[in-house]
Amino acid sequence: MTALLAKMGVDGIDPDIATFIRTFVVIILLAVLLLVTGKFRITVSFNSRACLFLLLSGLATGASWLCYFRALKIGDAARVAPIDKLSVVFVAVLGVMFLGEHLSSKGWLGIILIGAGVMLVAVG
Repeated sequence: MTALLAKMGVDGIDPDIATFIRTFVVIILLAVLLLVTGKFRITVSFNSRACLFLLLSGLATGASWLCYFRALKIGDAARVAPIDKLSVVFVAVLGVMFLGEHLSSKGWLGIILIGAGVMLVAVG
């Protein structure tokens, strides 16, 4: 649903403004959730390493969202959204390479099928 709603949302609006609006909504919803659940506080486990990786993750997310909304502005949602999900393949491969994670044969088959499916949608 997010891809379809975003595609309709970028109609007649700059994709960067659309990304800002979406981000603002996410921030407000998370703030409300944290307030309601009593989690809106800094914990003792908050450290500089965690902050660095969260900052880098935020930068990557921001860049990803900007690219995603620009792609939605010029492309079909039916092609943009599956290509966006190619990140599942990258995360699996990089998780194995850099985090020492393991995938079963079925897991690898699933990753291969996701990659193949994305390619079929992108070129079809």
